[in-house]
Order: sequence, then C-alpha cells, then structure tokens
Amino acid sequence: MEPPPPAVAAVVASPEPEEGDLVTNKRVILKRYVTGCPRVEDMEVVSGTARLAVTPGSPAVVVKNLYLSCDTYMRTRMRRRAAPSFVPNYVPGEVLENCAVSKVVASGHPDFKPGDLLWGVTGWEEYTLITDPRFCHKISYPEFPLSYYTGVLGVPGITAYAGLFQVAKAKKGEYVFVSAASGAVGQIVGQLAKLIGCYVVGSAGSDEKVNLLKNKLGYHDAFNYKKELDLNAALKRCFPDGIDVYFENVGGAMLDAVLRNMRQYGRIAVCGQVSQYNLERPDGAPDLFLLVAKSLRMEGFLASDYAGGYRRFEEEMARYLREGKVVYVEDVAEGIEAAPAALVGLFAGRNVGKQVVALARE
Repeated sequence: MEPPPPAVAAVVASPEPEEGDLVTNKRVILKRYVTGCPRVEDMEVVSGTARLAVTPGSPAVVVKNLYLSCDTYMRTRMRRRAAPSFVPNYVPGEVLENCAVSKVVASGHPDFKPGDLLWGVTGWEEYTLITDPRFCHKISYPEFPLSYYTGVLGVPGITAYAGLFQVAKAKKGEYVFVSAASGAVGQIVGQLAKLIGCYVVGSAGSDEKVNLLKNKLGYHDAFNYKKELDLNAALKRCFPDGIDVYFENVGGAMLDAVLRNMRQYGRIAVCGQVSQYNLERPDGAPDLFLLVAKSLRMEGFLASDYAGGYRRFEEEMARYLREGKVVYVEDVAEGIEAAPAALVGLFAGRNVGKQVVALARE
C-alpha cells in the first residue's frame, strides 16, 4: 500500500511569508539510512517553528495535522537506494512524510479554506506547508472518526477495493486467502470478499489477531502463521480444494506456500511483501513455474493507479460502514513523540489493526 504522489514541502524548509502567527512545530526526521529492522533511534523528534500563513498569490495551504498514518511501506523509503522506485527515498535530516488527516489553517488555494478538513500527503509534523495541494481530498463524511481517512476511507481502503475487485477480479463463490489479514488493508479485503459471497481465510501473527479476524471481522477461518510448522499444510487444511484469489501482503515463505495451493486460473494481487522490507537481499523467488503450470495471473499494483475512482469508492465504503457491513479496527498512539515507536512496532506485530498516531483530536 502506498500514498498518492508526494506534493509536500515542510514549513520550516520553505520560503516563509513575512506575516502570520509563528508557532512551535514538532517534527519527526530520519537521522540516518536504515539497515535491517528500523529502530526508534533511527528517527528523532525535533522542535522547529511554522508560520501559519501562505505567501500572497501562492496556491499553497498550511495545515494542522490531526492524525498521522503509520504504514510498513515507509520502511522502503528509509534505505539508500540507487535504483529509482515509485516514491523517492527519505533524506536524513529531513522530515518524514506520509498520509495524514489535517485541518486547513491558512490557504491561498481557491478549493480550500481555513477550517476545511482534508486528507493527503503531509509531513510527519504538527504543521505542514503543502505547496501543491492537488492531491489532497476534502473529507466528505466527517460523521465517521476522522482517523478513518488514514485507513478504511483512505489509501488502505482504495487499495483493498481496487486490489480485490479490479486486479484479482474476485467473484461470488470463490476461495480467497489474505495474508497480514488484520492489518490496515487486509481487514478490509476479507470483509469485502465475504460481502460478495466468497469463502475467506486470513493469516495473522498472534492468537489475538486470529480471534479478531474470526469473531469481529467475519473471516470464515484464520490461522496464526507463527504457530504453523508447515505453511503448505496449513493452507491445505484451510483450502482443501485450493485458492482462487490470494491478496498478497507478505511474500517469502507464505507466497511460496500459496503458489502450491492455488487453483487453476487463480489470481494473485500483490499489494506488498512486508517480510522482505528489512532484508538487504530479498529471499529467492518461489517456484514461479507454478504460474505456468496452473495458468495463474500475478499482478502488482499501486493505489494511485485507481485514484480516479476514489469518490465512487468513498461513497460505497461509507454506506457499508453506516450499515455495519464493514467494521474497522484501529490502534491509536497518542502524540508525535509516539510516532517513531508506533512505526517500528509494525515490524514486530505490536499493533492490532490500522496503526494511527493522534496529534490533535478536533
């Protein structure tokens, strides 16, 4: 899962207007490029200032960040990469960035006014100057928790929706497997698949998360992959007739086992591969000849590829939430000082549900 294209400049790093209230602005910076599993010490919360104004004639907006999104993809931006990727590396000494829910405090853009609530890419800081707000979205349904726009009504939601229906093309009666099933994206995938009449099984990394999948999120079955000595056998137990659709979030040994259990003409939507993010050298490829032998289709995708359908998705998902057909589980950390530990905790499985950092509750 990845955010829309970044369009952010941190307030303290941008030309400031001569007038406007000057406020303290705590921000999370990357101290150094990361190798292996990220540590809290790889980041630092520092204090600067932000001016709550925009330069006259500028289309920029200044926002107060309310909820920051924590996502595993951020780890891929913390390494020194020579080869280009779909998003640039973070730069040591500069503020991290990711999706957030924010409130406009100053604006030179005709589509945004002070007090508007929006979500989009901002700095991991209390205030951000967004120099190009084209990729920001006004919040249409403020009756839901605003933090939902870092999750079920934001990038994770459109990722789940597009991956399941437009990439994997899941259909009623099919057998669907979701790895990292209790996470930001996985919990939505399983519920959407069940809504259209699929048989849905998920994997997670603790008994607590397995119980969540089965008793709150409505998965037909689930297993704790950390307790399974043989993933191939676990999948055969859950899917004696094989898997039609796999929503891939993990990679590595799980992908290898899934390929062996896919049915003929099955589809695999590759959203992420979290087991690989902390490795200097990715695991060797699984037996990809199974793609040929079983006539499988395996396709990676970016949420931004489907951004044009966001408003239609938002309306549909809001209806599911209102009717109780989809529920969403969040793990909320309080305050910007908690952000580094919240991000690191994703890789130890400490979060239960979508990880969010609350900066201000408005």
